[in-house]
Amino acid sequence: MAEEKLKLHHPWLVAVWPGMGHVALNAGIYLLAKLNMSLITEFTSDELFDVEHVEVKDGIIQLVRRPRNRFFLWRDPKQQHDLIVFVGEAQPPIGKYAFCRRLMTYACELGAERVFTFAAMATQMQPDHPSRVFVAATDQPSLDSVRGPAIKLLEDGQVDGLNGVLLVAANECGLPGTCLLGEMPHIFAQLSFPLASLVILKVFASLINFELDFGELEARAHETAKQLCELLTQAQHAYRDQFPEEEERFPPEPVDEDPNAVADKRRIEELFDAAVRDRSKAFELKQELDRQQVFKDYEDRFLDLFKKQK
Repeated sequence: MAEEKLKLHHPWLVAVWPGMGHVALNAGIYLLAKLNMSLITEFTSDELFDVEHVEVKDGIIQLVRRPRNRFFLWRDPKQQHDLIVFVGEAQPPIGKYAFCRRLMTYACELGAERVFTFAAMATQMQPDHPSRVFVAATDQPSLDSVRGPAIKLLEDGQVDGLNGVLLVAANECGLPGTCLLGEMPHIFAQLSFPLASLVILKVFASLINFELDFGELEARAHETAKQLCELLTQAQHAYRDQFPEEEERFPPEPVDEDPNAVADKRRIEELFDAAVRDRSKAFELKQELDRQQVFKDYEDRFLDLFKKQK
């Protein structure tokens, strides 16, 4: 394949998948947007993904589309560490180790020298408290390289799914691997929590030694924390009113307001137009798709924004 001939400068690989709090995926997409990354290759693994259901529109059964797996590239102008970001649409339900070995084969063909995965760590933290970054690695030097007051060693436990399995496959290929886990409130595990993405990216940027504009992500993290605190307060008050004799428990699942479909679709199209002209706008688009809970419907079109420009 043509990508084997790419001449890269000591590239590092970051791999992300959808998961709790959208933490890893949002961090990866923020890198794609702010570094103006380009698609370089894609590999298939259809045999690992079964078909559990089919979509129906206007009575017509739609063709089956299995999850896609894509690599994106940023060339470091300082020629220190080029960056490869792998974005997987889903983790395979079977054959996780075989999938990771195949992913690492592609990464090694591109010359990757170090491997990172991003993930979420759900704790009892409050949504307006600072997030910590938990770290686990395949070797002591990699572990020692991640330092800071908000960084905590993952002493015991486990790293679920491909976030851990990929690092084992990387280590077997002779590459050091590190997992950075951003802390988030467990009671909001199904909602986007950009603060965890932000702290992961700040740690990663310090490791790879590049500058990244965090302004948009910081603003989004602050806004989300405020909204979640308000939601938590409302839920606690409602529960106390309903069950005054009992102690407070976890709040109910939040309910989104009913959106105006026409206005929402128009907003999405406006943001797509803006992202086509300026890839740095792609993260704002991603946040809007998450707000409307329609990212899966637009995922291919969204990631196509990062195809190499002719």
